[in-house]
Amino acid sequence: MNSEVWVFDLEGTLTTGETWKGIARWLRLAGRGKAYRSFFNAHLPGALLAKAGLINKRNYQNKWMRDLARLLAGFSCADLEEMSAWVLEHELWTQRRSDVLRELRQGLADGARVVLASGTYEPVLRAFAAAISPQVEFLGTPLVCAGGKASGELSGPVNVGTEKARRVREYLGGQPQRAYGDTYPDRNLLLMAHQPVAVYPDPALRRLALRNHWRILEAAGGVEK
Repeated sequence: MNSEVWVFDLEGTLTTGETWKGIARWLRLAGRGKAYRSFFNAHLPGALLAKAGLINKRNYQNKWMRDLARLLAGFSCADLEEMSAWVLEHELWTQRRSDVLRELRQGLADGARVVLASGTYEPVLRAFAAAISPQVEFLGTPLVCAGGKASGELSGPVNVGTEKARRVREYLGGQPQRAYGDTYPDRNLLLMAHQPVAVYPDPALRRLALRNHWRILEAAGGVEK
């Protein structure tokens, strides 16, 4: 019996779609377009500073995730499930990486345990996992939904970087056999795997992968380099 555990990041790894973009479109359809425009205009200057490297990009992305969650306050827990299904269908699944998904499915077929670990809000990550297989497990950024309503708060840190690696280790009670990620902050997850895989890596992760002789998965059909 295969006892391997494979852990996959989501955005940039299994899909080129972005959860925040899907949520922005859904909020407009749900009648909160004005609130989203105010949010976007207030956060745009910081996003530009982060993009230019003048402030810490990861810290600002985490702030964006925390503040965006506040726009979900008052929606029912059922609304969040509806939102997640919509974001999956219209943003994430349409831009899925078929080569990486093919490898994931082969792992499942061979008996590997597969876990998605992402900064994506957990209801959205759950929807993506279910679209692949009910066997796929998930660890995302948790949203507070109590008494049938979303509070607009997170029940824990954004699940990225060292936090993602910590949660994966705690959840598994050890190290995964394989880990897949696309950005330098994913190095924390990849470094603890027996077989790290850099997927369409950003420049910093590419340098690290080449230096450490990690496998790189990219290009049409998942060509290995």
